[in-house]
Amino acid sequence: METETIAAISTALGEAGIAVIRVSGSEAIPIVDRVFRGKTKLKDVETHTIRYGSIVDPDSETKIDEVLVTVMRAPRTFTREDVVEVSCHGGAIPVQKTLEAILDAGAKLAEPGEFTKRAFLNGRIDLSQAEAVMDLIRAKTDRAAKIASQQSDGKLSRLIRQLRHEIVETLAHLAVNVDYPEYDADEMTSTLLTNKCQYIIQQIEGLLQTAAQGKILREGIATAIIGRPNVGKSSLMNALTQENKAIVTDIPGTTRDVIEEYINLRGIPLRLLDTAGIRETEDIVERIGVERSEQALQGADLLLLLLNNYEGLQPDDYRLLELTQRHKSVIVINKMDLPSNLDISSVESKVPSETPIIKMSVQKEEGIDQLEEAIANLFFEGKLELTESTYVSNARHIHLLKSAKKSVQDVLQGLELDVPLDMVEIDLKNAWQSLGEVIGEAVAEDLIDQIFSQFCLGK
Repeated sequence: METETIAAISTALGEAGIAVIRVSGSEAIPIVDRVFRGKTKLKDVETHTIRYGSIVDPDSETKIDEVLVTVMRAPRTFTREDVVEVSCHGGAIPVQKTLEAILDAGAKLAEPGEFTKRAFLNGRIDLSQAEAVMDLIRAKTDRAAKIASQQSDGKLSRLIRQLRHEIVETLAHLAVNVDYPEYDADEMTSTLLTNKCQYIIQQIEGLLQTAAQGKILREGIATAIIGRPNVGKSSLMNALTQENKAIVTDIPGTTRDVIEEYINLRGIPLRLLDTAGIRETEDIVERIGVERSEQALQGADLLLLLLNNYEGLQPDDYRLLELTQRHKSVIVINKMDLPSNLDISSVESKVPSETPIIKMSVQKEEGIDQLEEAIANLFFEGKLELTESTYVSNARHIHLLKSAKKSVQDVLQGLELDVPLDMVEIDLKNAWQSLGEVIGEAVAEDLIDQIFSQFCLGK
């Protein structure tokens, strides 16, 4: 499959100034030459140069579009194959017709992520760097993009390779002791193993300590805005997004479904979910909305519970306050611009002491900064600046690092119990294997296919 020349649109579909079609493979230049008309044949041009011309139907010589063609010869390309990029006009018809001409000339339509997969298979990047490419594309904030950029540059890979090198050296020493015990002392080997294992565990723990923050920056915080009808949930959604995303009226039960939107809160991506007001209702449509809201709560990382300062606590409020016992939450007392009929001390007695209580007037946009600060403190303890640490944000990487740590801990436990060294060696090899799976040096082919199938088409 990897020997075929592939092509795909690498830019987003829709109206734009230009669109880029990427072609990669040993026949990339001859294939595009069949449909390109310029002053010079592409096979004769220097690598990493751009040529002006037209894409035509080779049978009728009918002009399809005016283009710029970039020629890049292997191995100095993203895929380490010959790559041709055709920049045409960004309308739906020109780009589609240009792609069809290239496919008719002999290219195969690329699968999702196939260009990056070839870069991995051809040794230009490792698996963690390949996954970081997709993270960079999907990044919602500057901080998330910075983490992805560091990983795509190989910062995590270098640390993983160093740990695997430490393990290989230790395994080599261990093999000598197992095969030629007369040339070594068990006590010396045990001391070496203990020191190496403690060092490896320390390095893995350092990575895992960044995992919670890294995962949040990569995936965002699923934040459900909940409360009774007409407490200001949709108004808060609109205030945070700075758009009229949700319908706001004085009629309770306006929101009938879960509305979702991403926002950038001080560099942290928040996936806001404006839910239907949770209450008992006979309205069939509203009841469906309430059920969807309750489902959204189950997967939420954070609850923003709105209470109405103008009204006292209602039975539905007490039921929602109980949810804050099981979730990270912020209590938002809204409509502080109106006369107060809410006993705040009663609210404080119903929630954990660490749960922030923010007073707001969403209509006057008062208290937004305090709300943002409370959310940042809940997840980052106020420390929002990224350090030079190597962040781990990928769930697959986190799982494998935990597995490697467990295997190394098993080595230490085996040494304490005087387990034979050849048995200890198995646990150490398992750790080496788990770390190898992070960067793709020891990973099953079906897992590789699964990872790259999640990429966008044309990348």
